[in-house]
Amino acid sequence: MTPLSVISSQKLNNEAFVFDQIHIEVARNASDDFNLFHDKHKWLQITHNPFKGPIVLGYQLNTLVEHQMRLYREAHHEDKVIAENGLRFSNYQITFVNAVRPRMPVTLEIKKTLITTIPNLTLANRISMKSDGKIVLLGFKKETQTPLFLPEAQFGTLPDLNDIPDLTTVPDTHYFLKRKYLNNGSVKNFLSGSLAEQSDYFDELTHIANYPEIFPCSLTSGALMEKAQLEHHDFKRNPMVYTSHEISVDRHYLSKLKNNDTLHILVEQLPESQDNTLNQTNIQVRTYYCYGLLENNAVLFRVKMNLVPLEEILKNLGQK
Repeated sequence: MTPLSVISSQKLNNEAFVFDQIHIEVARNASDDFNLFHDKHKWLQITHNPFKGPIVLGYQLNTLVEHQMRLYREAHHEDKVIAENGLRFSNYQITFVNAVRPRMPVTLEIKKTLITTIPNLTLANRISMKSDGKIVLLGFKKETQTPLFLPEAQFGTLPDLNDIPDLTTVPDTHYFLKRKYLNNGSVKNFLSGSLAEQSDYFDELTHIANYPEIFPCSLTSGALMEKAQLEHHDFKRNPMVYTSHEISVDRHYLSKLKNNDTLHILVEQLPESQDNTLNQTNIQVRTYYCYGLLENNAVLFRVKMNLVPLEEILKNLGQK
């Protein structure tokens, strides 16, 4: 077995990645994300939009991180450590600091892998993404035997979700249901739109179809948009922006995904509270717990997403 220690002191070379508008179009279409911030025309309709153009999807950036971490793991033989030690869960903690515009080169830094054994075996890497000398996102990637985020969630008592109408609340719960059907073509498009090499995951001639970790999670953005639309949210006058994603993906169930599989996305919106505010501000954060369930309610992913109103961020910046 590979020694459990600091595996490498190397970090990813500061290769520049550049998203074009077509990458945004492909990714948002593949994930059914109709957020105006990514639309090459409708971004102009957002009240007080500070970004002066469409911006890259958060889950695009997450997928870029995923793919580069995959290459890093393989280059340093850490994929063997993961397999040999049953590190079934892939975990991402991402804090978004700035937006990325088309044609803005970005660099990703992956810090050396640290292995801890107490309380449980964990591989961990800190990551940071920069553009024009400014931080775009910060966070970590960890490999664990159990999920780091929302581990207590249980769904054994839910009714058969196939019998629940799409875009409704599951009876006797707080969960909003969005039903999706996985499609290999959409996954490949999302990978390409995220500057990841799709042939590393799919090869029709050899019958290889390995789903990436982030794509199923990316479908939660569209689910949140559809929920908000049903609640008559005004996307132009009151836009919301992500501040963070916390993601745990079950690799065992991920490895079994195939074309046309049903994915039930459950969304739980937490009440806004003065106890849940953006760091060093009084801005209340809107938190969503999202789960991706497969047949027999097997949990593919657990995602905690935090959003805040753009207007509140701009007000806070104006007061400084």
